[in-house]
Amino acid sequence: MKSNLVLILVGVGLAAGCQQKKENAQGVDTGNLDSAQATVSTVGNPKLLYTLPAKYNTPDGLALGPDGTVYLSVPNLADNSFPGVLVTVGEDSLHFFTSLPAHPDTKHACPMDLAFGPDGNLYYADNQYENDKNYKSRLMRVRMQNGKAVGVEPVVTGFALANAVVWGGNTIYVTDSQWDMPDNDKGSAVLRFTLDELNKGVVALKPKTMDPHVLATFTTQVNETGVDNGADGLDYDSQGRFYTGSFGDGTLYRLTLKPDGTLASKEVVKLSQKIPCIDGLIIDRTDNTIYLCNSRMNAIMTVSPDGKVTTLAQNGDTDGKDGRLDQPAEVLLKGKRLFISEYDNPEKKFVNTKADDVHTMSYIDLDK
Repeated sequence: MKSNLVLILVGVGLAAGCQQKKENAQGVDTGNLDSAQATVSTVGNPKLLYTLPAKYNTPDGLALGPDGTVYLSVPNLADNSFPGVLVTVGEDSLHFFTSLPAHPDTKHACPMDLAFGPDGNLYYADNQYENDKNYKSRLMRVRMQNGKAVGVEPVVTGFALANAVVWGGNTIYVTDSQWDMPDNDKGSAVLRFTLDELNKGVVALKPKTMDPHVLATFTTQVNETGVDNGADGLDYDSQGRFYTGSFGDGTLYRLTLKPDGTLASKEVVKLSQKIPCIDGLIIDRTDNTIYLCNSRMNAIMTVSPDGKVTTLAQNGDTDGKDGRLDQPAEVLLKGKRLFISEYDNPEKKFVNTKADDVHTMSYIDLDK
């Protein structure tokens, strides 16, 4: 499947958010999680980067291009009457890629996480789970020439909920947050594919099996949110160990690989405190600090190599118009700036209570 991409320039001004009160809080109060009734501290000072147009309602995945351009996916799951788009983030404006190919059955395009491959092309997870739970999600490739998109095509089919994508060398790793098995309906997985394999033709996964592409599987412990989405964000440290977190229960996993790329070990990372929800994450490989989105508690948190958890930013229920967090879904490091996408499409028992009419991106300038 191929599609010409239309490039539209939309001017959107940058704005700095109102400063927030800083408090000396190192943890998250999870004692009361009844949405607006939740007691959360105000921590840190995220600032407003962009206010997006109303038709771009769930900013999600973030990626850094070869030339330093920041790319954003907008699946529009809060209101999918609008088509999903990919966005390049400029200094004072947003460029919108439209005409992403819709799935032939669901009639929707739903781009989630995205990453550039060693071939110079852009790959993104096309999450169809909200439209059809019958394994319609895909891994898509945006073919690039001289920095321009010239077409889009599927390279892997058969995911349930394709979510995070990360390239490590010539291998792409993808989380499926709903990779169930016949004996486990709370399953999720990390899968891997080589560039050579993707170049040979479309890979068709075998759902509800230990497909040869499955690197590791996980089981979500469903809590009072009722969410059984598992493995979500994904990245690797300076030693090549992969980390993924469960959206539903907040477990952080570490995957160590053998020299041939197969799984050597899977372990739960011991943390100084419980994290109730892990969405997108990224690792600063200069010191192996993990930056992650605790979407349930409206927080950006860090995990040090020794497992110490620190809250970098957090606030209560907000529409995000002044830069405050509004259900952060993904983070991206570019130098000392941490970009944050505000997904704003909550589950029950989240601090964020509803999808509102304000759609934003924030940022935090790091001191280190």
